[in-house]
Amino acid sequence: MTSTDDLLVIEGVTKAYPGVVANSDVSFRIRKGEVHALLGENGAGKSTLVKTIYGLVTPDAGTMVLDGLRYAPSEPSAARQAGVAMVFQHFSLFDALTVAENIALGMETPPKRRVLARQIREVSEAYGLPLSPHRRVGDLSAGERQRVEIVRCLLQDPRLLIMDEPTSVLTPQEVEILFRTLRQLSSEGTAILYISHKLDEIRAICDTATILRHGKVVGDCVPSQTSARDMAEMMVAAKLDTPVKHPGTPGAEVLSVDGLSLPAASQFGTALKEIGFSVAKGEILGIGGVAGNGQDELFAVLSGETRTAPDAVTFDGRPVGRLGPHERRAIGILSAPEERLGHAAAPDMSLTDNALMTAALRMKLAPGGWIDWAGVKGYAETVIKAFDVRTPGAHTAAGALSGGNLQKFVVGREVMQAPQLLIVNQPTWGVDAAAAAHIRKALIKLAEDGAAVIAISQDLDELMEISDRITAICDGRMVRPRPAQGLTMNDLGLMLGGRDPEEEAVA
Repeated sequence: MTSTDDLLVIEGVTKAYPGVVANSDVSFRIRKGEVHALLGENGAGKSTLVKTIYGLVTPDAGTMVLDGLRYAPSEPSAARQAGVAMVFQHFSLFDALTVAENIALGMETPPKRRVLARQIREVSEAYGLPLSPHRRVGDLSAGERQRVEIVRCLLQDPRLLIMDEPTSVLTPQEVEILFRTLRQLSSEGTAILYISHKLDEIRAICDTATILRHGKVVGDCVPSQTSARDMAEMMVAAKLDTPVKHPGTPGAEVLSVDGLSLPAASQFGTALKEIGFSVAKGEILGIGGVAGNGQDELFAVLSGETRTAPDAVTFDGRPVGRLGPHERRAIGILSAPEERLGHAAAPDMSLTDNALMTAALRMKLAPGGWIDWAGVKGYAETVIKAFDVRTPGAHTAAGALSGGNLQKFVVGREVMQAPQLLIVNQPTWGVDAAAAAHIRKALIKLAEDGAAVIAISQDLDELMEISDRITAICDGRMVRPRPAQGLTMNDLGLMLGGRDPEEEAVA
């Protein structure tokens, strides 16, 4: 029975694809003005469900009722006209266009430029999201880009706003701004469907939560009255194995970067400016930073995708700045990039093929130039088992896996090769609590076994959990590394802004 307080009522929604049921008889309701969390591990069916609500997917069965009326959008434009808006995890913006031009592209009937510019200013100021309509998007920070997406939605006067991993690229200070905006929207009657793997944030902002497991609703809770651990265990139906980092004594220096400066590769890239740091055996060095501040450029240098002066990067006392990825892998420098599909893995190729691409040399899978396909398949299966990758088998295409399961495979594929140095960019980005714990435990174990690890991450809790030392990169410059023990979130926020907490304290 529908209540007058209900905005969206979902009853028995089911969606199946070949070989998998993404949503099975899903039923729940979202009240007007409520911040409602949708929780579940990777592959639980969250994405399919929100795509159904937003008109990107047509369900096989079930009904939806929006504010008392039957709701069955055939496409996103129909959803928007009904008052449903969505901010996606991956921003859909054009760097070369202005804020106003990007927002106009997302509107069915955009007003004249002058009117739209005025509306952008009014809405952004009203909701504490200051934004200039005339700035070029390529010049904006990650937090400002998210504001563009949110303002574009708010100009549609939504009754329901869907947010998918909204804080994954934000600093702690930007998260607070976002939360103030969401609370204001909620107080005005806008309902918010909030998807995030950051359970402490769920506890801080959400009124209620619906939990999915294997495509089915398995429970609900009031986040403020439920611990993050309890919510995580409800998602996976098992005790959460939290990784523990035991402080140790680092060994000999493995990698040294000295005076690294590189011009930006494009007008939207970031120049690296006098970067210098080192990492030792048995140590995890965490590198924080908001997206777009030089992390990708630094990763490319460390992995060998971008060549530098020979002595700008030194490994075991040997200049390696001119070595490419293949040569670096041969001497024990392995890497796992941020972009899972297309960079870390070829989506249309099987997991077996993807295992071969980076492990052929170190795992001796192509002796004498002849591929040992039985050995390659066996290695892929070893990774799948060791990292609990949920997949029908090694023959499955990489693109068919959920994001979290593919991430476990990508990281596991490198860890199982016993690197002397592993560089991983956003190791648990967009993965659920159980998968994140598994990956973090693997990185900690790798360091305990004597390898050096560089973890580039936007997740500050992750950096605090696994790192021995933490630094940050801001506008292509690196802050002095600090021991992780004793650092506060405020310290990390200062570091993300390019400031040294010790110098700020003295000032």
